[in-house]
Amino acid sequence: MPLYDFRCQDCSKTFEALLASSSQAALDEVRCPKCGSSKVVKTISASSYRLATSSSTPIGKPLGGCASRGGFS
Repeated sequence: MPLYDFRCQDCSKTFEALLASSSQAALDEVRCPKCGSSKVVKTISASSYRLATSSSTPIGKPLGGCASRGGFS
């Protein structure tokens, strides 16, 4: 079941809703939890993952695995 972000057009409350499907009928049933309005719009969700950074790896120290041996051969 996908989780969607919504914003109410009446009170500007942002909220999440878990829907059984992404069909228009399911989206039409979403109500604002604050004011109960059905005037809600689906918004773009924030990313749920982060790209890994190597900031914790000291500079100049070889990495493990294939990188420490010069890559795949």
